[in-house]
Amino acid sequence: MRTREEAYVLWFDELRKEDVALVGGKSSSLGEMTSQTKAPVPYGFATTAHGYRYFMEATGTNQKIHKELAELENVDDSIALSKVCKRLREMIMAAIMPEDLQEAIETAYDQLAEKIGESDPFVAVRSSATAEDLPDASFAGQQDTYLNVKGKAEVVEKVKECYASCFTDRAVYYREKQGFSHEDVALSAAVQLMAFSKAAGVMFTVDISNGSDENIMIEGAWGLGEYVVQGTVTPDNFLVRKSDLSIVRKQINRKPIELVQKEDGGVEERKVPDERANAPAITDEQVKELARIALAIEKHYGCYMDMEWAVDRRDNQIKILQARPETVWSRKKKEKSTMTTNHHVLVKGLPASPGVAAGKVQVIRNPDDMDQFKAGDILVTSMTSPDLVPAMKKAVAIITDAGGMTCHASIVSRELGIPCVVGTKSRSQSATDVLKTGMEVTVDARNGIIYEGMVTDLVKPKEQKQETIVQAEYFAPTATKIMMNLGNPDLAEKYASLPCDGVGLMREEFIWTTFIHEHPLYMIKTGRAQDVIDQLADGIAKVARALNPRPVVLRFSDFKSGEYRNLKGGEEFEPVEPADLLGWRGASRYYDPRYIEGFKLELRAVKKVREEFGLINLHCMIPFCRTVSEIQKITAIMQSEGLVRNDDFKLYLMAEIPSNIILADQFNPYVDGYSIGSNDLTMLLLGCDRNNEGISSLFDERNLAVKRAIRHLIEIAHQDGKTVSICGQAPSVYPEFAQFLVQNDIDYISVNPDMVKTTKKNVASFEQRLILDAATGKGRKDTEDTAW
Repeated sequence: MRTREEAYVLWFDELRKEDVALVGGKSSSLGEMTSQTKAPVPYGFATTAHGYRYFMEATGTNQKIHKELAELENVDDSIALSKVCKRLREMIMAAIMPEDLQEAIETAYDQLAEKIGESDPFVAVRSSATAEDLPDASFAGQQDTYLNVKGKAEVVEKVKECYASCFTDRAVYYREKQGFSHEDVALSAAVQLMAFSKAAGVMFTVDISNGSDENIMIEGAWGLGEYVVQGTVTPDNFLVRKSDLSIVRKQINRKPIELVQKEDGGVEERKVPDERANAPAITDEQVKELARIALAIEKHYGCYMDMEWAVDRRDNQIKILQARPETVWSRKKKEKSTMTTNHHVLVKGLPASPGVAAGKVQVIRNPDDMDQFKAGDILVTSMTSPDLVPAMKKAVAIITDAGGMTCHASIVSRELGIPCVVGTKSRSQSATDVLKTGMEVTVDARNGIIYEGMVTDLVKPKEQKQETIVQAEYFAPTATKIMMNLGNPDLAEKYASLPCDGVGLMREEFIWTTFIHEHPLYMIKTGRAQDVIDQLADGIAKVARALNPRPVVLRFSDFKSGEYRNLKGGEEFEPVEPADLLGWRGASRYYDPRYIEGFKLELRAVKKVREEFGLINLHCMIPFCRTVSEIQKITAIMQSEGLVRNDDFKLYLMAEIPSNIILADQFNPYVDGYSIGSNDLTMLLLGCDRNNEGISSLFDERNLAVKRAIRHLIEIAHQDGKTVSICGQAPSVYPEFAQFLVQNDIDYISVNPDMVKTTKKNVASFEQRLILDAATGKGRKDTEDTAW
């Protein structure tokens, strides 16, 4: 009677997860789930590592392999590596399996058939390395799997092929680079009943795109799961919240092909009909059932898990085909996402492995072309396969046309720590069509974006500063948020370190006068509308990127007609107005047939920043809106351009006209809040031209009329859950005015960068005084009646 250590074959229910040395990671995990959990695992058996070593010694193959590998001087020489590994595999396949080992495998297959009452059942023969799927080393995908195998002679042949797959180019390369002895690794073959997959895929109990363990990630496609793992198709992607099994994200991709089982054995690729190609591969209920199973397996193992699953077409039941510890996020903390940039986007895809890198593109369409790949290049290919691992190891980043968050490229790149973007075809265009060998690009793999050229904002090294000991400047937290007014995008990075809560006012006019210089309608007339969008987006993104994730509020253009006339080409489109301060400006231009096309370019620039660059901290504000009907027209135009208010996109109104205050209850339904432009508001309440020096002494934001208007706006806005900010100069110039604002519950105070620190300290002091006065009841009384 053989002991377990001497057996050639062990059944799944005889195995535990501790039996990696006997049968490898895959087989021991299948045994653990079969014997210790209620997971629906197709039954089977595993050949042992002892059987593999017996085969290698009895056939004399070990000695031959040692000799061949000793003559391999450099595993980075992909051509030499490929030749040696091919010879090693040929040696193994030419060797005759010892009779007693062959008999043990054939007998187990016959017993499996007897257990299920079926002659010559279809099985999958999956390789399982004894060093596979450990927390410190992932051998997953380096050996082979054979599907829809039928008959004991065929099973024996596939077991030999599993043995041979221990010496593929990528497996030898990986062991050499990771310092594993080739003798330390042995092969088990898991022989498992086939699931007749209607749909299949993978799932993780950690969000592998960012390391968050609050959700379960599930990917699936039609047919067998190999096309998901290999990245041949871009699978459907689901994110399920662990706490309540709600589906928090669902992305259904086109799946035009599937790998299916043939009736007489083996597999073949078939085209998926259009109506099914675009349909979800699994139902919401199946998604939730998969998540329930995943949670149970994670609980049993006590760590993040990586699983393969299938839905059997015969009974529509879920089967778990494999489970192993997840090998990347299990050993490193979640990385913070970097910000995108303002440069030209070439393609977009799924952010599979986080990081940022720049370099020259090398398009590899065939693994035979790997010798062309140079260390430090960016690998661009339709999809990666294990044969490409030597090139992947040299790459600074990887981009693929197809694949999902759990395809081969995604898993290997995360293991190697290489930035990777996959599935570009499903998100934009195929990378292999857009990117050409020799092009220089920047890969932002935390956001799934590939930019043209080297984007220094993302990849430039941080300057090393001499270490000094300084006393940190302290700013007490304030309930009233302190924002910053900003015009010049080039100063955003400089001022981003200020203790502000975001940008309360970004003036779009600065971009026009500093970077564009031309009238928008003139640029449309001369065929350069896209230049307007791109240049505006670049400038806006500089600020949004520097402040991210703090909010940035962009005020749409508020030039007066005279200022527009000064832009190149402006004379053709602008009227001559004697009092343009009260003329055709702000909102009144946006819906006017004379300017609406120019406004649409502004909207498209905002959409580009938010959607293409991923900077969803950008929000917008409408200036100088005189009537409720105007804001109705403008919001309708915004909606037609795809900018709709929601939890992630806010629209504000500049409160600078008396009608904004008086009709606040009617403006409320169209906005999320207000920003008081105290300069124009004071001018219009007091009838003072703020640019007229002759009456400048009358112009004072501290006037009681102004204060009453502001207090009234705050009250009416708060009644409907709207916020109120102020972006005029008064809080900076007059500390007592800032105190008035705090006392009346303003939400935000936005000041110029040079006043951020001072205002922050002042507001903290005012808030403390309010708390103290309320506690003692002895505070100084306000003798000024600011009620409307």
